[in-house]
Amino acid sequence: MEFTEDQIFSLAPDESSKKSGKELANPSKWSKRQFSERALWGECQGSGKLPYQTQVDLSNVAFKCSCPSRKFPCKHGLGLMLLYARDRKLFSQASEPDWVTGWLDKRTEKEEKRVEKKTKEKSVDPAAQAKRQENRLKRVEEGMGELRLWINDIVRNGFLNIPGRGPAYFEAMAKRMVDAQAPGLAAMVRKLGSVNFFQDAWQTPFLDQLIRIYLLLEGFPRMESLSTELQSEMKTWIGFTQSQEEVKAESGIRDDWFVLAKQSDKEENLNIERNWLYGLQSQRYALILQFYVKGQIPEVNLLPGSWIDAELCYFKGSHPLRALVKQQYGVKQPGVVPGLPSWNDVMGSISKILAVNPFLENFPVIIDNVIPIKGNNQWMLKDEAGGGVTISQSFQFPWKLMALSGGAPLKVFAVGKEHEFEPLGVWVNGNYKLLV
Repeated sequence: MEFTEDQIFSLAPDESSKKSGKELANPSKWSKRQFSERALWGECQGSGKLPYQTQVDLSNVAFKCSCPSRKFPCKHGLGLMLLYARDRKLFSQASEPDWVTGWLDKRTEKEEKRVEKKTKEKSVDPAAQAKRQENRLKRVEEGMGELRLWINDIVRNGFLNIPGRGPAYFEAMAKRMVDAQAPGLAAMVRKLGSVNFFQDAWQTPFLDQLIRIYLLLEGFPRMESLSTELQSEMKTWIGFTQSQEEVKAESGIRDDWFVLAKQSDKEENLNIERNWLYGLQSQRYALILQFYVKGQIPEVNLLPGSWIDAELCYFKGSHPLRALVKQQYGVKQPGVVPGLPSWNDVMGSISKILAVNPFLENFPVIIDNVIPIKGNNQWMLKDEAGGGVTISQSFQFPWKLMALSGGAPLKVFAVGKEHEFEPLGVWVNGNYKLLV
C-alpha cells in the first residue's frame, strides 16, 4: 500500500509526536528495516540496552512498539512508517519474525472472537422486551406533547425575545427530553439553543432546526403511514438506537472505498471521530462514526487519501449516510473519484435527497473545477458557470486552499448545506491532500 506523509501525520496524537517522528525517519536510526505483505517492522536503538521493536500492520493500519511511550502511535511507529513512505528501497522484504507474526495472529484472533461474540444470539424475553418498549413509547409521547407546546409558545410569541432567553431555557427542555427517553430530541433542542444569536440572519438556522423538530413531532403519530425507511430515520432522530450487531447482520455493500477525510472532536473524555468515504462502484458516500475514550484504540483506522476494499453496512434509514465497516479485505490501487460539474448540479442532487429525507443537516459533495476567491470579506468557491457557495467560517485554512489552487480550478471534497460548505480535501495534480 502506498502512503503519503499527510496520511501518516494524520495519525499522530500531537504535534510533538509529528516532530519526533520526522527525526526518526532516518535510516541511520534503525538497525533493522524489513517488510512483508502484511506488515512493516524495524529495530531502533533507544536509551536502554536492547533496541525498541516497532511494527506496523499494513492491511488495517495499527502500531505496536516495545518503547515505554503511552502515545498511540508512538514516535517510533510514525518514524518507521514515514521512512517506508519516503523510500521503500531502504527496507528489505523478509519472513516475519516471531514477535511480528505473534502480534498479527493475535490481532486476527481477537477480531474473529469479537465478530463471533457479536453474532451470537442473545437470549431475550420477548414479553419483557415488548413491555419495556411499550413503556418507553408512552414516555416519549408524553415528552413530545410538552415539546409541542413549548414550540407553539415560541412561534406564538415570536423570535424577537429568543436571544435573551439564555442557555437555561433550552437546557431545561433538553433535560425533559432525556427524562422522556428521547435523547435524540434532547440533542436537537440543545442545537437549537447553540445557534449564534449575534450573527446576522440567525433566524434562518434557528427556524430550520425548529422545523426539523416539528416534523418529527408531527410525523411520529403517523408512523404507520410512512415508508419503512423513513420510520427508521425518524426513530433514529428521536433517539431509538440501532445496535451495531443488527446493522452488521444485514447484507452490506462491497466496494472500492476512497477515504476522503477524518474529523476528530472531543467531548470531555470522549473522542468522536468522523470518517468520510466514497464508493467507486456504488457512487455512495458513507460516514463511519467512532466513539472511544482517551487512550483507547478505535475499532478501525482509516487513512485519508487511501483506497480500501471493504464491505460496509448502512444504518437503516431514508438515504442513510452513517455506516459500519463489516469487513475489510485489503487495500486497493488508486482510482479516479468522479465529481459533479457545478454547484447547480450539487443543489439538484441535495434537493432529491431532501425529498426523501428532510432531516439531514449536512451533505458530502465532490465537485470539479472550483476556484477559491475572496470578496466582501467572505471566502467562496466559484464554479466554471459562475455559481458559488460561501466557505464555512469554521474553515481555518482559506489561504492554504488559495495557495494550492494558485488561481487554477480544483476538485474539492466539502461538507455542508444550502449555500455554505466546509472544504475538507482537495485534488492537486491528481494527488489528494487534506485541508483539516
